[in-house]
Amino acid sequence: MPQSGRIIKRLFIGRAMRSDRLGETLLPKRIALPVFASDALSSVAYAPDEIFLTLAIAGGAFATTHSWQIGLVVVAVMLVVVASYRQNVHAYPSGGGDYEVATVNLGPRAGLTVASALLVDYVLTVAVSISSGVQNAAAALPMLRGHETPVAVGLVVVLTAMNLRGVRESGTAFALPTYAFMAGIIAMALFGFYREATGSLPQADSARFGLIPEQGSQGLAGFAMVFLLLRAFSSGCAALTGVEAISNGVPAFKKPKSTNAATTLLMMGVVSVTMMMSIITLVRMTGIKYAENPDVQLTLAGKAVGKSYTQDTIIGQLSKTIFSDFHIGVIFISIVTGIILILAANTAFNGFPVLASILARDGFLPRQLHTRGDRLAFSNGILILAGGACFLIVVYDAKVTSLIQLYIVGVFVSFTLSQTGMIRHWNRHLLTERDPKVRQRMMRSRVINSIGAFMSGTVLIVVLATKFIKGAGYAIAAMVVLFVIMNGIHKHYARVRRELDVAEEAGDEQMLPSRVHAIVLVSKIHKPTLRALAYARATRPSLLEAITVNVDPEETRALQEEWERRDIPVPLKALDSPYREITRPVVDYVKSVRRGSPRDVVMVYIPEYVVGRWYEQLLHNQSALRLKGRLHFTPGVMVTSVPWQLRSSEGAEDRFEGPIAGSVRRGE
Repeated sequence: MPQSGRIIKRLFIGRAMRSDRLGETLLPKRIALPVFASDALSSVAYAPDEIFLTLAIAGGAFATTHSWQIGLVVVAVMLVVVASYRQNVHAYPSGGGDYEVATVNLGPRAGLTVASALLVDYVLTVAVSISSGVQNAAAALPMLRGHETPVAVGLVVVLTAMNLRGVRESGTAFALPTYAFMAGIIAMALFGFYREATGSLPQADSARFGLIPEQGSQGLAGFAMVFLLLRAFSSGCAALTGVEAISNGVPAFKKPKSTNAATTLLMMGVVSVTMMMSIITLVRMTGIKYAENPDVQLTLAGKAVGKSYTQDTIIGQLSKTIFSDFHIGVIFISIVTGIILILAANTAFNGFPVLASILARDGFLPRQLHTRGDRLAFSNGILILAGGACFLIVVYDAKVTSLIQLYIVGVFVSFTLSQTGMIRHWNRHLLTERDPKVRQRMMRSRVINSIGAFMSGTVLIVVLATKFIKGAGYAIAAMVVLFVIMNGIHKHYARVRRELDVAEEAGDEQMLPSRVHAIVLVSKIHKPTLRALAYARATRPSLLEAITVNVDPEETRALQEEWERRDIPVPLKALDSPYREITRPVVDYVKSVRRGSPRDVVMVYIPEYVVGRWYEQLLHNQSALRLKGRLHFTPGVMVTSVPWQLRSSEGAEDRFEGPIAGSVRRGE
């Protein structure tokens, strides 16, 4: 990268951090709550809105009389899901979350289904939260109206830059506004209840309006009425989004990780349900009217209010009513609500990259997603998430009412499969456990997870039945496409691994007598490595050594042990790389060899394998190309590529004719 590019990069994301500083990024509970729970906490700013919008379809007092019942059912589901996930974080603290639970207990297909659902839902979380935050901010800043889409995209870019700086820095920056939002909503609710108790709580400005049913929804009864209530319930379940993020983020907590994660889950659940029910209750007390089409559904003296009426959000109307004589309070609630909705996207910025990294480790996504960036964050995953969210914001013009229809499906797919997996987890352990106290605890946990599986499965069915034609079908289609793509990637990696695996008896016969001097680069022991060693030895060098870059200490130790076990007659040297770079340590080492013997020629052998299709190039990193590019500019150094052609490369010269044929890129 040019020097100017490095300067700009450091300006935005800060100085690179050593791998041994990973522990410094771990989060205490006070920071983990705003980092991982901001999505669930902020949903109280739009989940009640969705309940009232849906119930308003029937018109009249229907929303007022049934909203509290819908709210109580949502709260019950929330508490059960929180209790269920407290079992998850204790049983599976590695950070795989729902994906790991489903894979281990239900099989790889179930795990991949969960992963597809969560990845789609994380992208939707960013799009919905940012769009909702901009809409709320527009209530206090009218100049934003009409410019919601570019503002939302700009905010995604800002969040991306903050998260590229590292999880702890972003968490510290987001803690204050998250706690300010919690304090503001709770203070507003307490003051509202006080004014109601003293008889001084006024009616909302919209209470004077009549609420007529939508066209074709007059006199709903029977199945239609039940369907409307179920649809309102499924909309209110948006309050549950983000609960799973804590189970995926357990490795980011300080020790004891599981205990701290479970405590954070409990705090999040208690605060969320308290705020949500307080808002729903106060809406009923103040008589707020809220409709999806206010210009035609809201009436005054028998006439529609028309397009001149601007409808504020539920929280906006509540703050103006409760703080009728305290305008600063209205401004404060508007500001912190807008900010928390924007920052709620940070939950996805912490969940998506970690899940993508785990999937990349397991071979379901490109391996580049498993690598941490300069600031020890999973930079590639962060950038992909930001790109997907910006795409949705632009396509749906930052309209929450449209985006919300795609929402929720993915999270309840993961909820249901995860809790079903936990039931099998406890069943398996109960077969071998003999301690009565431990068995009693396991059976209690199984009951909790069974209730969680039943309730989340019921909600999933309701959501699919009520929202499929409203937009949820697109989310399901995206999950299916992602499932197919990830399955294809996994098959490709498995095929490559089979082709490159070295049989136990193949070691000596592939390393022929040699006649060349060289340094051989080694990432792992496979056929390309053994071929490169054989060619290097065939040149009878005066000095021959193999070098590897110590990016992951465990993998390096495993490589060294296998090297000794195979009794390979070439010394293996591990180069330290505290910043997880591959190219720089190798180049520095080669230069040091040159400085030690300036009249010698250093021959560097790079084992690599050849793939023949363009899309396969995307699935393998290009470290060999970067190394060759750097070493070609180092005096006295010759570079030799030792290719291993995979079957997919057969006939590649026919597909890449002319000048392109010479530039076919090779895999790692």
